Amino acid sequence: MARETLSQDLIVAAPTEAIWPRLIDVTTVASWLPILHHVTERAPLSHYDAVLQDKVGPFSLKADLAIDVVDVVEGRRIAVRATGEDRQVRSRIVIDAAVDLVPVDDSSTQVTASGTYEITGKVATLGAGTIRTKARKLVDEFCSAASVGLVA
Repeated sequence: MARETLSQDLIVAAPTEAIWPRLIDVTTVASWLPILHHVTERAPLSHYDAVLQDKVGPFSLKADLAIDVVDVVEGRRIAVRATGEDRQVRSRIVIDAAVDLVPVDDSSTQVTASGTYEITGKVATLGAGTIRTKARKLVDEFCSAASVGLVA
């Protein structure tokens, strides 16, 4: 099993009330995650489907994800749980992720992206180190894209 908790903070030069609408725009946020594809909304700010697709060592991972919004504090926090399975390589994926917004002053906001992932099965057994490296890189890519996308 591969499991890790990651967190990263960034300061965005925009007030919290300007950031929130962009943060709950699923199409926008999904574009910040290069391994997430075909996101569809089943119920606004509640249930979504997506495909997680990536290469992990010698394996091509492709998992259908059910994504549920598990916590929303208007203008301050959104948390999701994504679960899925790649039946071809028999690996299960669970991701708990949250983004928290804290006003720094009238014109800037601290954004904290945090989460835990757990991957079980053959991919986790043979590629745990690769998965950890990719997860850290994905958080960095998400935060880099968010730092631009939240002020656009």
